[in-house]
Amino acid sequence: MSQTTDHNSKAWDKKVEAGVRYTTTVSPETIKEARKGNWTIGVTADRQVPRKWFPASLEGCKVLCLASGGGQQGPVLAAAGADVTVFDLSAKQLEQDEQVAERENLSLKTVQGDMTELSAFADESFDMIVHPVANVFIEDVRPVWSEAARVLKERGVLISGFMNPVLYLFDDEKEEQGVLDVAHTIPYSSLDEEEVIEGQALEFGHTLEDQLRGQTAAGFAIVDMYEDDFGGTRIIDQHIKTMMATKAVKIRL
Repeated sequence: MSQTTDHNSKAWDKKVEAGVRYTTTVSPETIKEARKGNWTIGVTADRQVPRKWFPASLEGCKVLCLASGGGQQGPVLAAAGADVTVFDLSAKQLEQDEQVAERENLSLKTVQGDMTELSAFADESFDMIVHPVANVFIEDVRPVWSEAARVLKERGVLISGFMNPVLYLFDDEKEEQGVLDVAHTIPYSSLDEEEVIEGQALEFGHTLEDQLRGQTAAGFAIVDMYEDDFGGTRIIDQHIKTMMATKAVKIRL
């Protein structure tokens, strides 16, 4: 495990302890509705993934929730009938999924590991991968796409959310003061900052070429997309949407 991976694993464990938004599990009401077929999930901060991106029925669909711990996407998809495996770097994030599964009598598997290295899974193990905004926490995103292609079956679907790198141009502290001050270049790395803070995840702003062409180079055809923001909670939301989600289909290796 690299120093960055180890640092971010511990940082996300602390986020669970602090109860931050992306570690809060879904409610019993959400699971009840998912069992009836009434469900949605998100892979970005605010918008929900279009239902048409999924098959009409998830019964028997083998889904990998990649870097998706926290008791959010995985339990909903399991309640909707999918055969779900949740893979995440943080042990405590995975515990959130396990707690929901126990509470709601759901069947899902959890596996701890680095999203860039999926050796726990054989080639062509899954029909679908759901990958919420998470590759912001790794230095090189392209191995994520190549590993996703390897473990997906032919014509398998990859649904992924990620940051528009423009977000990382600006100074965070000044944005909190209402000022957008260009302070960084893209690609961006937290490791270039003066101080690495314990409990604060290291983030990386990848180029759109790595995010989009990275998928096509790995063997995917991107068939749909949408943009999102932080729901109006950040100053930058007034100017540009800083997240996007793509639906891609595996067409070759």
